[in-house]
Amino acid sequence: MTAAASSDAALIAAHAAGDPRAFSELVRRHRDRMWAVALRTLRDPEEASDALQEAFISALRGADRFRGDSEVGTWLHRIVVNACLDRLRRQKARPVIPLDGQELRSPNDDHAATLTRLDLRAALQRLPEAQRVALVLVDIEDVPVAEAAQLLGVPEGTIKSRCARGRVALAAAMRPGYGQDGNPDADPGVTPESDPAGWR
Repeated sequence: MTAAASSDAALIAAHAAGDPRAFSELVRRHRDRMWAVALRTLRDPEEASDALQEAFISALRGADRFRGDSEVGTWLHRIVVNACLDRLRRQKARPVIPLDGQELRSPNDDHAATLTRLDLRAALQRLPEAQRVALVLVDIEDVPVAEAAQLLGVPEGTIKSRCARGRVALAAAMRPGYGQDGNPDADPGVTPESDPAGWR
């Protein structure tokens, strides 16, 4: 059986046994989806590219520890999310909101729609890291709550709480006039003191 015809689990086993082609085939199969996860989480192509590279290196080195308790795609997803979380933590002192909007635009986008998307991106950036990642997984990536909980290592109720609080904060941030007092981040709904679940 060729590498391209093998299952993901068989490829992991082949890689662990020394097949030099097996892991490359896994990367080929899952690269696009993992890239989308990294880009939507980090919102910066360079950061996403670096996180994805780190994630695949980590998976390459740790493939012999894969026990088949989940799908290979879920295992890779978890590694990519963790790599992104590491980068988000390092970014906290220097948050950057890319505003070129290249990946958001299409030839048919009108100006108002583009501005709305950029506003939403900026509002998402202001959320606590834990809320932002939960929303990206559940609302953007359509990852089931149970799977998101497994990926992030928290109870399902925590994921639901983070998503609910994040949606409320996003809705507030998108209201006309929000932040016009000169302090756009001054939303009591997204502080560590008032939202301890979102900051875990």
